[in-house]
Amino acid sequence: MKIVTILGARPQFIKAGSVSREFLHQAKLGEEVTEVIVHTGQHYDSNMSNVFFEEMHIPKPNYSLGIGGNSHGAMTGQMIEKIEEILLQEKPDYVLTYGDTNSTLAGAISASKLNIKVAHVEAGLRSFNMSMPEEINRILTDRISTLLFCPTSIAVDNLKKEGIYNWKNNSELVFSGDVMKDGAVFYKDLAVKPSGVEIDDNFILCTIHRAENTDNIDRLTNIISALNEIAATNQVVLPLHPRTRKIIRERNLDINFLTIIDPVGYLNMIWLIKNCSLVMTDSGGLQKEAYFFIKPCITMRDETEWTELVESGANRLVGAEKNSILHAFKETNEFLKIEHNMNLYGDGKASKIIFDSLKRNLINNS
Repeated sequence: MKIVTILGARPQFIKAGSVSREFLHQAKLGEEVTEVIVHTGQHYDSNMSNVFFEEMHIPKPNYSLGIGGNSHGAMTGQMIEKIEEILLQEKPDYVLTYGDTNSTLAGAISASKLNIKVAHVEAGLRSFNMSMPEEINRILTDRISTLLFCPTSIAVDNLKKEGIYNWKNNSELVFSGDVMKDGAVFYKDLAVKPSGVEIDDNFILCTIHRAENTDNIDRLTNIISALNEIAATNQVVLPLHPRTRKIIRERNLDINFLTIIDPVGYLNMIWLIKNCSLVMTDSGGLQKEAYFFIKPCITMRDETEWTELVESGANRLVGAEKNSILHAFKETNEFLKIEHNMNLYGDGKASKIIFDSLKRNLINNS
């Protein structure tokens, strides 16, 4: 079984790392499985050095395309062209895609045009906001995938409602659980405290990076104002991307009450999640990781793909209104009474389920 994995951003490498480790494990057990990793370069990340792959126990890419920094159309088109060349050379049984980036869609389109089976990890997620490029990428990738690996039962239901399950009987839905849970289990004992920063025992971890918040001065001002008020009683640790830092500086927003640190690596982030008292974020992945480590989460967005977290009460969706953010913060203790269903995202063995499904599908159709 030969698999070409398409990745475009550091979070995708971390997700894919769990599955890649399972492939290597199965190969050591005698299974004939080969993975070829393609890094499109969609997001340039200076943190992705050789040390990154070694520390994270992730295989290095076999191909690095260096495509990034252009418009959605230009970037996706260039990726399709280059990925097609690789697929013609490698002749895989499957193209494995993750999530909802332009790289995800480009990999799926390239494979489908060559009649190569597409397997989509994190299939079935929906924000129901068609103004998000990620939502379009998810829907189109799901539509042309043969194997759809769903992280939650809600994702399975979404695909069934859309008719994908019965679409020409050419697709298979698999409730695999979430590969990010596999990663949390693997990395929790490798977590490292960030250096050079004083951190209180009862600190709050916050991240702000989504364009809907950083590019909207009213939303950003409300969020910063709420965080400043919270910081009067609790240390707020905010790893801040240079782009967001620049916007805050240009808008003359006061962040002196917050503990601002540079962006951290994944092992540092895991430490921060494990040791914080509360997560406040507009990130998708961090919402789940908070849940994996049984931390309450306030999500500063108008919608989320992880609706099951909101329904369970573990996650409060508050948008960017200052009063809504502060109200949710004052009810933090209520979060702690929530009973965590730790099987909500599977049992931490999604990677094994993905391998078994790929193998079974190949055997049944050979």
